[in-house]
Amino acid sequence: MKHEKDLNPANGYTILALFVVLVVLGILLLTKVPILAIPIIIVAIVIIPGFVLVNPNSSRVLLLFGKYVGTIKKNGLFWVNPLYRMKKISLRASNFDSERLKVNDKLGNPVMISTILVWRVTDTYKAAFDVDDYQNFVRVQTDAAVRKLASMYPYDNFADEGLDEDITLRSSVNDVSDALEKEVQERLSMAGIEVLEARIGYLAYAQEIANAMLKRQQATAIVAARHKIVEGAVSMVEMALEELNKKGVVDLDEERKAAMVSNLMVILCSDKDASPIVNTGTLNH
Repeated sequence: MKHEKDLNPANGYTILALFVVLVVLGILLLTKVPILAIPIIIVAIVIIPGFVLVNPNSSRVLLLFGKYVGTIKKNGLFWVNPLYRMKKISLRASNFDSERLKVNDKLGNPVMISTILVWRVTDTYKAAFDVDDYQNFVRVQTDAAVRKLASMYPYDNFADEGLDEDITLRSSVNDVSDALEKEVQERLSMAGIEVLEARIGYLAYAQEIANAMLKRQQATAIVAARHKIVEGAVSMVEMALEELNKKGVVDLDEERKAAMVSNLMVILCSDKDASPIVNTGTLNH
């Protein structure tokens, strides 16, 4: 596999000065010595196609009858063989925001995902000749990498799935972006393209399951909150019984302890404010 070759062409300003001299000389000799003027003017005309202007962060790939000659990366005005065929390739960093793709995650749930890619050409030979259209190649391979990445990780980590995934699409942004960047770089290296940054631009459940998964997330959050509430309530009831027993405030038998525990658990675990009934009689009424 070939790689690009830097070309050092002739200074364009020197050839431009020569061109001006030939044109002036040809015009002066045209009326006096036409036989000498015509060849000079023809030479001046032949020189014109050889001028090439290269802007900053641009390049020109040169071919001679189908053979790769080299690449001009220096900016400025140059002159090359007029028979060279030139192809312009930008060396600037480019942004690519992919369309939102519907893919399945590791659990088979349909999700909508898109990626933002920052890339640039580093090897003009590969970009020009190893792939048909390097810009279209970037788009297609990036979409393929996103589809593969989404199938490797679950969207989120649900306890009831029996999975203990450290990396998920939703919560592990840095890890997923690193994996995506590596995957895209492997695919684009054959086109002489360097990936500067790759990250997820959009991520959500597909519309057909979005409402159901939202309810599932809410239910999971409620269960987790209730679990914490029950743990705290049990600790508070245990502490209350210990303090009452330690200070001898009241002597409770097992039946009254059970009633007290029941009442405290209802009050502490309820999602509404308790409305206590004051007992003005004995403990048994």
